[in-house]
Amino acid sequence: MHESKMNLAFIDGSRLIIEALVRAGADTFVGYPITPANLLYLYATRRFPTMLAAPDEITTLQWMSGFAVAGRVPVTATSFPGYALMIESINMAAMMELPMVIVLVQRLGPATGTATCGAQGDLSVVHGTMSGGYSIPTFSISNYHDCWQLSAKAVHTAIQLRTPVVLLTSKEMAMTLQSFDWSNLPPIETKKVKLFSGDGNYIPYKTEESLVPDFLPVSQNQHQVRITASTHDTKGIIQNVLPEAIENTKRLEQKLRKHLDEFTVYEFDEQDGSDSLIITYGISSQASREAVAELRAKGIKVALLVAKTLLPIPQLYVDIANRYSKVIIVEENLTGELRHLLFGAAGRKGVSGVNGIAKMISPTEIVEEVMRNE
Repeated sequence: MHESKMNLAFIDGSRLIIEALVRAGADTFVGYPITPANLLYLYATRRFPTMLAAPDEITTLQWMSGFAVAGRVPVTATSFPGYALMIESINMAAMMELPMVIVLVQRLGPATGTATCGAQGDLSVVHGTMSGGYSIPTFSISNYHDCWQLSAKAVHTAIQLRTPVVLLTSKEMAMTLQSFDWSNLPPIETKKVKLFSGDGNYIPYKTEESLVPDFLPVSQNQHQVRITASTHDTKGIIQNVLPEAIENTKRLEQKLRKHLDEFTVYEFDEQDGSDSLIITYGISSQASREAVAELRAKGIKVALLVAKTLLPIPQLYVDIANRYSKVIIVEENLTGELRHLLFGAAGRKGVSGVNGIAKMISPTEIVEEVMRNE
């Protein structure tokens, strides 16, 4: 029972996401409307200091890159068809080391699929976005509190590591109105891009221990700034496959791995004596939490891991899974995208999946899979 109805709001996840993004330090929204991301676009027009309506998704990412090199922190929201058009420009932004956030609201595919049917089918696409196997930090929203906290985490990570970040969510989370108590939402710190402040020459891709170069916007007139998406050395000069340029390119992945622990977010509900572990993410987390409660009420011991940082895959998830003889991975797609990322094509003994398309997975399906061969 809530002590005061003043703390309640009938709200959708999109509004929480937009508010959190702005409070965290994002200041520009560029978008092209697409279902089921339309509410994010709508709320952005009312909340972001700068909002531009782009003529298409390719232009969206190009404009975002332009804002980013000028020192802004841009955001967009899209679904798979739009994300597919953005991929080349996301690679460009990652190579230039430009902070930005792409909110990807999943819907049923392949292709344009069904715009009004939810899914969890885009993880493999995001995993394969970068040519060469490089990663994009990717977070997955599992409830309304995540809409708030992970949205802020996405902005902070983009700023800290100078990289595009994907915030993965779903039609149900972005569009469904729920009664939500917002009184316990934590305050969000506003972060800004770290600027070069030295007295010497500015070397745009020179780094220290953090592996993240200091930034200067092209709009300042004190130093020359070179920013390029081609293979380049620390001065931003195209060097093809010369050693310095290759080492600088390898650093793009190294900086993410170095800081992975700092942006690894997960929920682990452990139960002593359990041999079974449910792993899930996103919208399927809600059914998984209900299934765990039902199983425990029946006297069946089970643990739950909700993955909220999806990419790069934290080794911690595999380490946790290897402690259990039976692992059930719950995700709303046909082939088990997270399952394949965790355990590969060969899989692992004791690992199974609860999957589905064109419908949300029910707690009953999860309970039945856990109890199979129990």
